[in-house]
Amino acid sequence: MSFAIPQHVAFIMDGNGRWATRQGLPRLKGHAEGVKTVQRVLEQLAQYGVPYATFYAFSTENWKRGSEEVNGLFEMAQTYFTTDLATLVKNGVRLKFIGDRTPAGKLPLALRTIMDKAEKATAHNTKITAVFAVNYGARDEIARAARALAQQGVEATPEALEAALDTTGIPAPDLVVRTAGEQRLSNFMLWQSAYAELYFTDVLWPDFGNTHMQAALASFTQRTRRFGAVPEATATAEATEAKALSVAA
Repeated sequence: MSFAIPQHVAFIMDGNGRWATRQGLPRLKGHAEGVKTVQRVLEQLAQYGVPYATFYAFSTENWKRGSEEVNGLFEMAQTYFTTDLATLVKNGVRLKFIGDRTPAGKLPLALRTIMDKAEKATAHNTKITAVFAVNYGARDEIARAARALAQQGVEATPEALEAALDTTGIPAPDLVVRTAGEQRLSNFMLWQSAYAELYFTDVLWPDFGNTHMQAALASFTQRTRRFGAVPEATATAEATEAKALSVAA
């Protein structure tokens, strides 16, 4: 099966908690299964030659959840980016993190330290770049970028603002995939997704497998991306049709 390969696929990994509830398990067990899905998806995308993948891991709104779940998520992240770091390096995965990592952002110091270490340890890997959005919200990201430009005395042009975002140096996503049936972006990469293709599936994230990834890529392959312009073939056909109508008249 052949696909049009996107440069960047971003994932809103929804449904971990619902998956656990349906199994009669604690919500954190669902998140643990979700981590396995991330590993599986990364391997599959690397095989297809997709160079960038972003995963919405913890949003600025997720602080509203119970402290047990929030702390459990942070501990899970610390474990993953520590114990699996050697494997990620071996597999050629470059890690990047977006979101508020300042002390004011409230992320635990231990997690911020591990994230910094993971980025440095994988900086020279080239097979695929895995971007994790941690303590991330698109509105917060844009506001932080605007404040940075103001402090520098730089005019907030679209180009300057884009360069000040957390994702500077990372191409905008071509395809945004959201699992678990919801059809919204939920404050995820609002600027970067201006021209992204959106794909929604009812499948819960822990159940998102190879066939589901193939379905998302197949859907992307069928899309015609115009970026506000008219494709040359369409313009030529319309001009030919207009000329024919003119002659007939």
